[in-house]
Amino acid sequence: MGNEILSKINNLPDEDVQLLASILELRKYRKGEILLKEGETANHLVYVHQGILRQYYYKKGKDITEHFTTKGNTAFCIHSLFLNEPTALMMEATVDCVVYLIPYDKFKKLTFSSPLLADWIRRFYEKDLILTQEKADSWRFESSDERYCRFVKEYPEVVQKASVNHIASYLLMTPESLSRARFKFAKGKKEV
Repeated sequence: MGNEILSKINNLPDEDVQLLASILELRKYRKGEILLKEGETANHLVYVHQGILRQYYYKKGKDITEHFTTKGNTAFCIHSLFLNEPTALMMEATVDCVVYLIPYDKFKKLTFSSPLLADWIRRFYEKDLILTQEKADSWRFESSDERYCRFVKEYPEVVQKASVNHIASYLLMTPESLSRARFKFAKGKKEV
């Protein structure tokens, strides 16, 4: 159970791998199913074994995509999870998904008894912070065409399966701007 996630943990002794395996919860979600609703408190890290998750919120009645999480990556609502407060950030399956839920409280307890698991989660959080900074920098410094090009490289499966509106809101574009960026990208690929 959870061999894919466990294989990502390098140099852990078997007993630590078994401890982590003992708390994983396998779940399946259908396309459009909500994993975390507005007002709920996040209690899990969500490792995507198969599929795509979308995190989003509503601003002035408009659905805004904050993040996509694809196979082999982990989603979580940092504010809700760390502060144990209700979330405004929701999570849904963009396509049919198979995920492993990692109960945060149980995982935290494991890190007290395993310095190697504590180091693993520290590296995980560092990676997530770096990705968040890169995304913020992209929004600040790149044109819409550059943001779309980066998105295609980083999330090729999302480009194929997510809705235009979700992708546009993630990239801080209108659907019309996204259409223009897609056209330029496709034209540029043909000219190469």
